[in-house]
Amino acid sequence: MQRLTITHVRRWKEHRRQVGYSPLYQERYKAFPVETDGHFLNVVLYVERNALRANLVRSADEWRWGSAWRRRHGDATQRAILSKWPVPRPRGWSRLVDTPQSEAELASLRRAVNGGCPYGREAWIRTTAADLGLESTLRGRGRPCKPDPTGDE
Repeated sequence: MQRLTITHVRRWKEHRRQVGYSPLYQERYKAFPVETDGHFLNVVLYVERNALRANLVRSADEWRWGSAWRRRHGDATQRAILSKWPVPRPRGWSRLVDTPQSEAELASLRRAVNGGCPYGREAWIRTTAADLGLESTLRGRGRPCKPDPTGDE
């Protein structure tokens, strides 16, 4: 499998004259700890709402390549590839998916998705990051700024 993947990436990059640039699948898949069932459902809402948020469809289950479409319109084989959830899906899930999340929810989710840090309440995030050695995910990227010796900002 590794040989197939490496060959695919190499050929894709050579065809597009991008040899030597960033990895093809860089940061494609994410994994981060989630505090509660409610936080898990927020993450799934965020993922299933992607095409809707990008204004590619009017309803999330219209995006044929998404799990919302497979769950609602897919045949038994297509639905079978979806993982079982650790919690029951709430009633009216399709309606929930089509309801926008608040800016605060989006900011919190994007912090976890983009930074790989735990997702939940702030106190839980700090404790879990410390327990799992993920403290670096809570800091900004890059080197910290040096303090100004004059005291000016």
